[in-house]
Amino acid sequence: MALRDPVPAEREAAPTAKPAAAREWKIDYRSPAGEPSLVPPDSVQWRVYRNPIVMGIGGVAAVLLEFADPRIRSGVWDHSVYKVDPIGRSRRTGVAAMVGVYGPASVARKVISGVTKMHARVSGETPDGQSYRALDPVLLNWVYATALFGFFKAYHMFVRPLSPEDQARFFREGKPVGELYGVTHCVGSEAEFVAMMEGLLPGFEPHPINLEFLNIIESGRSAPSVPRFLHRAMARGAVAILPPVVRKKLELGAEWDLTALDRLALISAGRLADHWRDRDSPAWQSALRHGLPGDFAWRSPSMQRSLLKS
Repeated sequence: MALRDPVPAEREAAPTAKPAAAREWKIDYRSPAGEPSLVPPDSVQWRVYRNPIVMGIGGVAAVLLEFADPRIRSGVWDHSVYKVDPIGRSRRTGVAAMVGVYGPASVARKVISGVTKMHARVSGETPDGQSYRALDPVLLNWVYATALFGFFKAYHMFVRPLSPEDQARFFREGKPVGELYGVTHCVGSEAEFVAMMEGLLPGFEPHPINLEFLNIIESGRSAPSVPRFLHRAMARGAVAILPPVVRKKLELGAEWDLTALDRLALISAGRLADHWRDRDSPAWQSALRHGLPGDFAWRSPSMQRSLLKS
């Protein structure tokens, strides 16, 4: 069986009319100078999203949570280009996430508007007869919730714990972006995520695509320069942050248990990535657009407050 698209159609951005497989986005995070982003520079999201290890683990966990729902899974299969361009599609989805957090607000709105227009055409029926449409608020709410949960949980578990206050800020900061996508209920905490999950849980089911997707992550095809052992650890780390009841529903057994070495590797890599000041990253470039030092997102909250007041 061919691997189905691991990124739900609800999240695919399409700012142009070009075929999805041919699109390559080039976002200029440095201009226009002075234009704010939808999410402010001193936010918890700016801190979390700049970490590539977190984005990798959290993104995989989000896909598994989304694919638990057969409507999302079928929507991806029926309206996807992943089977012909898996790496490109995943890369574009990552860019879409970064634009929402770091991009100029006008550019982010344009991208999100393109997503919404494309998804207005996405609808169909699952193999067992359930109808779906990409703009269904129930599905939109779940897709956005899984992304927030995945990224928050990956940072909290493998980089450093977030305080209750920072957790609340992280979820709250996602609301402006989520609403532009059509989200009608943006979860405000892990507890609210669990409540939403419990409402959908009876419809969750296992599927071979989950194992195929995890095997691709383990193989390192999406980032061949990263050591294979780290890819394996990231796949297991993603399974580890799933709520146990979802993992059981998806039938992801003991072979996906996180070992002590896996945990050590992920924490080491996550903390190292957290200190890596990447001058080409959206976080660095966006800070410059805001008239701030490029490493603003890496500075302490007290230093950030001081810079914003000056």
